Amino acid sequence: MIKTFYYNDLRTCCYIISDDSSECAIVDPGCYKESEKTRLVNYIESNSLKPKMILQTHGHFDHVMGNRFVADKWSIPTYLNSGDLAQIRRSGSYGGYFGYEFDEPSDRIIDIKDGDIVRFGNTELKVLASPGHTAGGVLFYNEKEKYVITGDTIFKGSIGRTDLPGGDYETLMESLRTKVLTLPDDTVIYPGHGLPTDVAFEKSTNPFLDIR
Repeated sequence: MIKTFYYNDLRTCCYIISDDSSECAIVDPGCYKESEKTRLVNYIESNSLKPKMILQTHGHFDHVMGNRFVADKWSIPTYLNSGDLAQIRRSGSYGGYFGYEFDEPSDRIIDIKDGDIVRFGNTELKVLASPGHTAGGVLFYNEKEKYVITGDTIFKGSIGRTDLPGGDYETLMESLRTKVLTLPDDTVIYPGHGLPTDVAFEKSTNPFLDIR
């Protein structure tokens, strides 16, 4: 099961992935306000879930503002590609430019790379490296359940920006061609902002993907 929360003024998607074991993973905890953190805790506690890990698609500040809170609340590690270590470590200073002040993300980080399998409960997620929006961006792909969590690599009808530090347009397009568009057409895409979509819809309608 996937529960979606939209957090902070940038409407960052935070996902709670759980299964019948009651274990769960928290993806991109961008919860900033106390009310947002409370919503997260209430959902987890009311469903008797057991958080096992934080999964970060990348290290931009809007995706990690609640990282320290979640890590300390449940004493769980963060899974992040090492290409975004510098990004997550300077997320506090970047957030400050936009008026956000939050605790520095946890330094209890486990490096993940392309092809790794992340496991909790009865769930397996394959890590797919997708640099371009940032140097260390990744996707989390569940082949069995036919979904992929993409962070800011792709959105419904759009793609991630590449004009921020660590971004590169050609690299992002290569990630889209080789990692996103090669997934089965019925794979549901859960992006870092906005509504879910699927691979077939993006192939046929996304104006940034010249594959028609």
